Amino acid sequence: MPLPLDRLVGPQGAIHPRTLWARLKEHPLARIGPGLITGVADDDPSGIATYSQAGAQFGLAMLWTMPLAYPLMAAIQAICARIGRVTGRGLAANIKAAYPPAVLQSVVLLLLVANTLNIAADVAAMGEVAELVTGLDRHVMTALFVVATLVLQIFVPYHRYVTFLKWLTLSLLAYAAVLFTVHVPWGAVALRTFWPSFRPTAEAAAIIVGVFGTTISPYLFFWQASEEVEDMLATPGAAPLLQDPAAAPAELRRIGWDTWSGMFYSDITAYFIILATAVTLNAAGVTDIETAAQAAAALRPLAGPFAYTLFALGILGVGLIGVPVLAGSAGYALAEAMGWRWGLERRATDARGFYGVIAVSVLLGLVIQYSPISPMKALFWSAVINGVVAVPLMAVIILLASKKSVMGAFTASRPLVILGWTATAVMGAAAVRMLIPG
Repeated sequence: MPLPLDRLVGPQGAIHPRTLWARLKEHPLARIGPGLITGVADDDPSGIATYSQAGAQFGLAMLWTMPLAYPLMAAIQAICARIGRVTGRGLAANIKAAYPPAVLQSVVLLLLVANTLNIAADVAAMGEVAELVTGLDRHVMTALFVVATLVLQIFVPYHRYVTFLKWLTLSLLAYAAVLFTVHVPWGAVALRTFWPSFRPTAEAAAIIVGVFGTTISPYLFFWQASEEVEDMLATPGAAPLLQDPAAAPAELRRIGWDTWSGMFYSDITAYFIILATAVTLNAAGVTDIETAAQAAAALRPLAGPFAYTLFALGILGVGLIGVPVLAGSAGYALAEAMGWRWGLERRATDARGFYGVIAVSVLLGLVIQYSPISPMKALFWSAVINGVVAVPLMAVIILLASKKSVMGAFTASRPLVILGWTATAVMGAAAVRMLIPG
């Protein structure tokens, strides 16, 4: 819906900032729920690097992974959202109430470590891309991004900050735009999307594991459940569905639409990244990509400066979403586990532990840039930890959503449960393959 200019400008034609902000909040994009931000955060700079490597190394042969991943990722995220909205509590709080302490402690510890390493890889990629675009030192740019992220997350109230994040999700459109700047053999693309053709080598298995591992990640589970709670608390008169069952039909429909559409946006973007790098890098014989910044740089001589700029800006945009989601999910998990006050709508002085976790996670990610630890090794270990923790965590989530003692009359539907267990099996196979050398 376009914003009418006559509502935004004054008599002299100047735009009133308060009027502009009010109109942005009224726009349909601002009313979309947590599913959109969660989906975009899934395509963070680390994910872009993985998808770029899939396209560069195997060309069109890995396009099929995205149609397969879509229903699996959407189902598990929909279950997480449902748990949050029905119970009025995040995942960690529900796990704490339903399972022995060791279950929660091990999951939260691994999540904190994996998220910090993932943040380190993401902010490093953002710094590298900013250096490519502006010519400024990457470490300076990384520090600026970290400071900006912390200021927004700690000092801006959630109802304002979340609107900013939703507008940032438009940055993913850059990857669709890249395809308009290069030649795409659409017949071959359609064939390989639904009819895979590749040799089952160790290299192919590693890429498939990487794609599914970066698409279905534990930090997204915690974030989406807690964001449903944040949205509920920010809505006057709203209550957990266990206490307000009359609101359930409309709320569960919203969750379904919001989550499946948000995950589709994420999935189709990942598909576009694989496709864009397949028809440019792979076609030119560039088959080894380690970082998102390297993928952007390699595009410049092959697809031209416009495609390169679009790709680079997309990395920066999703990084500004991905890093807060990574840090925020860690904050939600530990605060709920410890019984601290939490919430992005609270002032920092009212939720010191929650915001402390966010700050420490992001600052540790920055410190790693100046340590002997390679950001790529940080990303590797993050992927390993996520692969290990995802499978039992997904099983716990599905069992939670199936318990009437937790969900009352709003347990997950049979199709969601079947898709959830299928996703768990796929991730289990991926984790086993990842841990087997060779």
